[in-house]
Amino acid sequence: MPTGVALRDAREQLFAAAERILLRDGPSALTSRAVTTEAGCAKGVLHRHFADFDAFLAELVRDCVARIDGRAAALRGAAGTGSVAGNLAAALADLFGSVAVAIVALITFRDDLRARLRRAGPGGGVPLLTEATAMVASYLTAERELGRVAADADVDTLAPTLIGAGHLLFADRTSPRPEAGAVRKVVASVLAGALRDDAPVTNRT
Repeated sequence: MPTGVALRDAREQLFAAAERILLRDGPSALTSRAVTTEAGCAKGVLHRHFADFDAFLAELVRDCVARIDGRAAALRGAAGTGSVAGNLAAALADLFGSVAVAIVALITFRDDLRARLRRAGPGGGVPLLTEATAMVASYLTAERELGRVAADADVDTLAPTLIGAGHLLFADRTSPRPEAGAVRKVVASVLAGALRDDAPVTNRT
């Protein structure tokens, strides 16, 4: 294994290596040695960029959480178009079909990492799932304002219910990916009674 090799965008390469290990082998296989081996660099490279392995893992999680901002903006921008159930099913499949499920498993697997993230963040909930819940709640609120979700719908209950149901569908990385129809069926079941006119809004301002 070469040593002293300067990596371009070393942080991103290390993050990508860690994500591949998580997706392939699960959180128990994620060690500093495994990450640097997967990235094809010396072990010292990781420690030149991060104080320790827990600091690396915390930044890995924050990097994944940051990507939810883009997903949230896209989902909220879809309000009034397509169907509410279809938009949410696609958003859940995009979220949990990525490395997000493996990141949640990592947070659950490592108590020290979870505690570190909570100390640095707003506290409460599981990091990433908390942000994903806020993403869904924001979208449902937008649809409620457009009249496609009932005015009395409890968005703060529907959002975590959808995230929990979506996570359960995708949680087993060894099973085949859930079909789109199965995801949509779950979303429709959770939203039963909350949807009003699910037709696209024709005159959006």
